[in-house]
Amino acid sequence: MSLSPTLLAAAPTALPHTSSDGRLLLAVLLSIGAIVLLITKLKLHPFLALTIGSGLLAVVAGAPFDKLLTSFSTGFGATVAGVGLLIGLGAMLGKLLADSGGANIIADTVLARTGRRALPWAMALIAAVLGLPLFFEVGVVLLIPIVLLVARRGNLPLMRVGIPALAGLSVLHGLVPPHPGPLVAVDALKADLGVTLALGLLIAVPTLIVAGPLFARVAERWVGPLSVPEAMAPSATEESEKREHTPSFGAVLVTILLPVILMLGKALVDVVIDDPKAMPQRILDFIGSPLIALLAAVLLGMLTLGRAAGFTKARISSTVEKSLGPIAGIVFIVGAGGGFKQTLIDVGVGNAVSEWAGKWHISALLLGWLIAVLIRLATGSATVATITAAGIVAPLAAEMSTSHASLLVLAIGAGSLFFSHVNDAGFWLVKEYFGMSVGQTLKSWSVMETVISVVAIALIMPLSLVI
Repeated sequence: MSLSPTLLAAAPTALPHTSSDGRLLLAVLLSIGAIVLLITKLKLHPFLALTIGSGLLAVVAGAPFDKLLTSFSTGFGATVAGVGLLIGLGAMLGKLLADSGGANIIADTVLARTGRRALPWAMALIAAVLGLPLFFEVGVVLLIPIVLLVARRGNLPLMRVGIPALAGLSVLHGLVPPHPGPLVAVDALKADLGVTLALGLLIAVPTLIVAGPLFARVAERWVGPLSVPEAMAPSATEESEKREHTPSFGAVLVTILLPVILMLGKALVDVVIDDPKAMPQRILDFIGSPLIALLAAVLLGMLTLGRAAGFTKARISSTVEKSLGPIAGIVFIVGAGGGFKQTLIDVGVGNAVSEWAGKWHISALLLGWLIAVLIRLATGSATVATITAAGIVAPLAAEMSTSHASLLVLAIGAGSLFFSHVNDAGFWLVKEYFGMSVGQTLKSWSVMETVISVVAIALIMPLSLVI
């Protein structure tokens, strides 16, 4: 099931073209190469790079200019309509969680009930729970002070608690909706969001265990001892500060998990009842749709987070309003990616890829993962890698079962996390917060991202044989 009815009504007529397979391949390589060059060398914003790349793709493929504009704008609008709304609601929920102190409540409650030996596992759990509604960068900013505080209080090596926290955020970011990457792939491949969410969580748990607490011990030996950066760690005054009003742990947890429960409930009822006319299924199809589920969580969060923290109505309104500014760039990148994806499909690239995959006998899951890996390495952007890979392999999902289409989403998401390095903003964010050198960041963060990617695809491939 697609994300929005808008997407079903927005499919344009394919761009007229007479391109041979060779010309299409050249068009794809040149357009992706241009996007990579513009982002990495000329430091152009990904929105502009994707827009220019779409034009180059259509020109080289021989598409008329008037049809190009229609194709790109239709893909842009459909993607923003389906995905942009969800990104906005997710940002609102994340901002309420951060400003109300809800994130700290979750962390403090879990840590208060955890022994020293279990702290790495507790950090992975905290990151995973907070990672559901938060964008990766926001999660890092919120979690790093907690990580540094735990390392200092528990007298633990920084890597032993830091890697599990980063892994928790990264795994959720790449594999589990409602994060932008998985949402875009669900949209492009017309996968079922509830099934993708369920399978994403199934893959995410063992992946997090391996890349988090287990790999942390290896990273600790590779990186060596790290001192807690005093500039980043909370001061004694900050540690002792308590809000006059704070949300309760249970209320925060219910608010975070509400959209997940609703979407999973919808997927379960669709499988068990499988009768669109049945009233229980109609009700859950409505309240379990991603837009309604996230909207319900935001409205609930205004009470359980905002009001519980003592916020006035004006303060809640201001918090929600401020959440939208930082995500404008993400929405435009995702929209331009949707335009690029639609252009890829309309010039016939998707059909050509389907034929090539059939001739080479390459698994669609492995092909999606490999394409995402290559673009991730080149651009440093997990979102750009997901958008482009999903657009290229989208026709392969047309004949897939519901579960396999969702696994293709996850395979692309896994590939988009592969080996973050110096062209990725996340690389520098982690380096500076942990006070590491470039070499130490490569040995820890970059390898951790690779472990997540490889373990995830290693779990996805055999799972595809049994479901």
